[in-house]
Amino acid sequence: MQSREMRATGAGAIAILIWASLSLLTVWSGKIPPFQLVAMSFLIATLVGLSMILIEGLDPRLLRLNGRAMMLGVAGLFGYHFFFFLALRHAPVLEASLVNYLWPLLIVLFSALLPAAHQQSGLRWWHIAGALLGFAGAAVILFADADKGAGSFAGNSWFGYLAAFVAALVWSTYSVASRLFANVPTQAVTIYCFLTMIGATIAHLTFEPTIWPATSSAWLAVLLLGLGPVGGAFYFWDAGMKRGDVRLLGVLSYFVPLLSMLLLIMAGISSPDPLIWIAAALIISGAVLAARDKICHPKQ
Repeated sequence: MQSREMRATGAGAIAILIWASLSLLTVWSGKIPPFQLVAMSFLIATLVGLSMILIEGLDPRLLRLNGRAMMLGVAGLFGYHFFFFLALRHAPVLEASLVNYLWPLLIVLFSALLPAAHQQSGLRWWHIAGALLGFAGAAVILFADADKGAGSFAGNSWFGYLAAFVAALVWSTYSVASRLFANVPTQAVTIYCFLTMIGATIAHLTFEPTIWPATSSAWLAVLLLGLGPVGGAFYFWDAGMKRGDVRLLGVLSYFVPLLSMLLLIMAGISSPDPLIWIAAALIISGAVLAARDKICHPKQ
């Protein structure tokens, strides 16, 4: 793997590590409605981007921002959160989350649709097999603590499952299509975050009551969400998708639910389950398999 690609893949991996804290910080933030929480977090994320621009200086390419790139960015950030929270309103959380976790697999598959100039090597069986192993690991994690009767995929929740699939489709499409706009600077994510904040605010005022954080620790959790999983991580992900190993990052994304569960256990919010080791084995095996060409041919 070339050093430039390796650094970008590392940036994408940092985003994955940051996303692992999403569940824990969301629990600590209290009972803030989801779209209000997204709006508050993306306000902080916008300030992160503005700070980055002040430190680095304005990239002149930002003044020539492609309209299609802007539409893709806003559709990806706001569209994903809108459909995912819509799914949680109309379907059981576990099942909706499982459908949503199709997005890493879709990233691997969609990478084969990129034009030749933006592709890496061809899509191979081990990329798909690795992604499927990761999905199996995510499924084990999501149902580890569930009641035996919870995983029903009830027919009257079809709209929620559809919304969860659309969320996965939106995020995977945004992630892979970002590679088509590799010349658009990562500073553009600042604009995407700002417009997503506006969209989330409108959705909040339309669908939800306003509930402010009740404690100083809840305010701190909101701040950390904006600096991290619901904000700052998107800057790292942008770099990873545009210049890193898209397929490897797709499979590595299945570490998010595993690391998230481990953080919840360490914080005493969830109890350990032996199935976590099965999930870990599946996800690690999938990641190693998906990286087969990089391991066997490290200079590619």
